[in-house]
Amino acid sequence: MQRAAVQQDVRRDRNERNAQRRAGRLRRGLVCAAVVPAVALFAAACSSDSGSGDTAQQKGGGSGTSAAPTGSADGTGAAASPTVQAAKYQKLPEPCAVLSKKTLTSLVPKGVKSGKKGSSDDAATRGSCSWSSLDNNGVKGSQFRWLNISFLRFESDAGRGTGEKQAEAYYASQVQDAQDVSGAKNTKSEPVAATGDQATVVHYDLKKKEGAFRQQTVVVRAANVVVTLDYNGAGLAGEKTPEADALTKSAEKAAKEATASVGTANGAAPAPSSPAATPSKKASTSPSASASPSKSSAKKG
Repeated sequence: MQRAAVQQDVRRDRNERNAQRRAGRLRRGLVCAAVVPAVALFAAACSSDSGSGDTAQQKGGGSGTSAAPTGSADGTGAAASPTVQAAKYQKLPEPCAVLSKKTLTSLVPKGVKSGKKGSSDDAATRGSCSWSSLDNNGVKGSQFRWLNISFLRFESDAGRGTGEKQAEAYYASQVQDAQDVSGAKNTKSEPVAATGDQATVVHYDLKKKEGAFRQQTVVVRAANVVVTLDYNGAGLAGEKTPEADALTKSAEKAAKEATASVGTANGAAPAPSSPAATPSKKASTSPSASASPSKSSAKKG
């Protein structure tokens, strides 16, 4: 009887312990069951909050700081590089072929075939050509003429700006240089009508050991190209000094022709050569030059 009672007590104790273990496991299961949804809910909330914020922050590794806009259309995160407007003109004309024979004959009558091309390490960016003429009249003296045309083309660049803006600055410096020639007298600057986007002629007198020279410098900007034309004349050994107005008129005409060649080199139709083709044509007062813009290196014969 006693043994049976003991065995009964042992079984009862064992059953109670088993019940306690089962109750403990049940409580842990309930706790875990409660925790898991909470964690999932927290994770979902975090994910939802992140999705409603800056997408760039997710791509940046989820840092707490807001990411700067990428500007990238393909979502790669690469920053868009700054762009500038492409330059209008991509080519320069052959410098020794920009003037017609007729024009050269009027400017350098004895030097039409004397054109000498300047050296250049990049013909698409810069080029020049010069001509000289000496009309020797024996004991009566001689007439000297010297002509030089140079071209400089500017390419658009993110760091330096558009080709046109760079050309504007260079145009201004070219005109200023022509106005500041040492020893020049009677210096005058005037805008040139209907030539490029900006155009100025600077003329002055210059005394040299050979005689009295009259210099004309015409500076023209056509979009991203600057054309500088230097033309001077002198009467030597007793010949009279040429008229300044005649030299200026010839220089302006040549500069206009040289500037038109830039457009032709880039595919523009050449301007009509006959005045009859434009009967009511008036001198344009368009975007001509300022009288005190640019600095230019005036070349002297």
